Amino acid sequence: MKILTVVGARPQFVKAAAVSRVLRENHTEVLVHTGQHYDERMSEVFFRELGIPEPDYNLEVGSAGHSVQTGEMLIRMEPIFEKEKPDWVLVYGDTNSTLAGALVAVKLHIPVAHVEAGLRSFNREMPEEINRVLTDHVSDMLFCPAQKAVDNLKLEGVTSGVHIVGDVMYDAVLRHSEAAEKHSSVLSTLGLESKKYLLATVHRASNVDDTQKLLHILETFAMLGETVVLPVHPRTRKAIHLSGISIGENIKLVEPVGYIDMLWLEKNARMILTDSGGVQKEAYWFATPCVTLREETEWVETVQSGWNVVVGVERERIMRAVHEFSIPSTRPNLFGDGDASQKIVSLLESAHK
Repeated sequence: MKILTVVGARPQFVKAAAVSRVLRENHTEVLVHTGQHYDERMSEVFFRELGIPEPDYNLEVGSAGHSVQTGEMLIRMEPIFEKEKPDWVLVYGDTNSTLAGALVAVKLHIPVAHVEAGLRSFNREMPEEINRVLTDHVSDMLFCPAQKAVDNLKLEGVTSGVHIVGDVMYDAVLRHSEAAEKHSSVLSTLGLESKKYLLATVHRASNVDDTQKLLHILETFAMLGETVVLPVHPRTRKAIHLSGISIGENIKLVEPVGYIDMLWLEKNARMILTDSGGVQKEAYWFATPCVTLREETEWVETVQSGWNVVVGVERERIMRAVHEFSIPSTRPNLFGDGDASQKIVSLLESAHK
């Protein structure tokens, strides 16, 4: 069986690493990196730490508007797909790389498998929502992390090829958290003590491209009265620089960190404030309370279990959540047993026979 895998952004590198490790034991994988995340700290360090093989193709698309970026991916991927003639095209998540890979495949009549299918924020203003909906509706195999995703697909009339497999990011966390404990020196490097800092990530366009909203978030962080560690996404750093926003003394702006260091920061934080979907889940697996800086989340199970609270960017809601968060007494197993990658490969094998 020959699988062509499309990746382009940090969360996809994590997911693909878990599946590729199992896939390559008995099958051929062609890895296409779109170059959507091209910064060394956003891309190459993840490939090294996760043991991902060098991409067979690097499209080097880079940063651009959604239409231009997606269009370039379509143009550059089509001849690769025609040359490689894979049995399946495997796409992950909800980025422009996800949608572009799925569209090229379906136009060429190549079956599409979507990992992390069925997630919905129900906010069509998010480009990620459009990407995931369209990808799900052209996919032949849909791998869902939990029952809620299956329910979402059923509401849209998508029932064929749908499977609950668990979350491949959990596979990765289980595999790499021990390495993080043994090898990460990020706490000492940054002068941090376990459970005595807040970890924050802010990168979504809705929070960063609006200068007033970004200013409001950073001013709120400055008022929290605790050390806030903020690994800065290139988009966020550029916005801070162009707007001239001043940073509170309690906020530690650091360069984007690798996967191992990020896991260790998440595990040792007193609390996490984020607009990232993946970080919400990792917080849950590490039993670190999470405050989500959005008005909705795809990972509603983490909210329903009491480990995540969605507050948007309103100052009072953020501060109340940080100071009054009540840690639940239980943490149910929401996203599988850490064997999602094996289940995905087994289902692809069965479909290929």
